[in-house]
Amino acid sequence: MAKGKTNAMRLLDQAKVSYEVMTYDVADGKIDGLSVAEKTGKSGQMVFKTLVTVGASKQNYVFVIPVDKELDMKKAAKASGEKKIEMIHVKDIQKITGYIRGGCSPIAMKKQYPTYIDTSAKDMKSMIVSGGKLGTQIELTLQDLIKMTSAELYEIAQ
Repeated sequence: MAKGKTNAMRLLDQAKVSYEVMTYDVADGKIDGLSVAEKTGKSGQMVFKTLVTVGASKQNYVFVIPVDKELDMKKAAKASGEKKIEMIHVKDIQKITGYIRGGCSPIAMKKQYPTYIDTSAKDMKSMIVSGGKLGTQIELTLQDLIKMTSAELYEIAQ
C-alpha cells in the first residue's frame, strides 16, 4: 500500500474535518464498489461511489451513490437541471477530476463541480467514499462531506 496523504485527505486536514482512513488490497484488480465494500467489511449501503457525468450543456456533475445501487439518469438530469445527462468516458476521468478510475474522491477534484449525494445517506452516522487513490477509502459524516463538496442531497439512486 502506498503511504501518504491524498489531496482529499490534505483538504480534510486543512478544514479540520475528522475522518477514518481504510485501505484494501487492489492486487486482484477488483476495484468496483461492491468489491471495495466487501474488502473493507462494510455494507454496500454505507460505501458510496463517485460518478462523474456530463450534461447536455457540457457542464460536469458529480453524483455520490451507494455502491449497491445504480445512478438513475432521469433523476440525475432533474437534480442538475439538465435535459439529459450521461457518464463521462473512463479515459476522461483523470483529465476532468485529477483522479483515476477506482480512486475518484468527491473531495478535492481539480475543479469543484456541482455535487449531489443520494438521500439514502441522510440517516447514516457516517459514510465511506474514495480517499483519492486506489486502495484507499475515507469514512466521514454526511455533514462533513456536504461541507467539503457543497453537495446537495437528492434522490438519484435506483
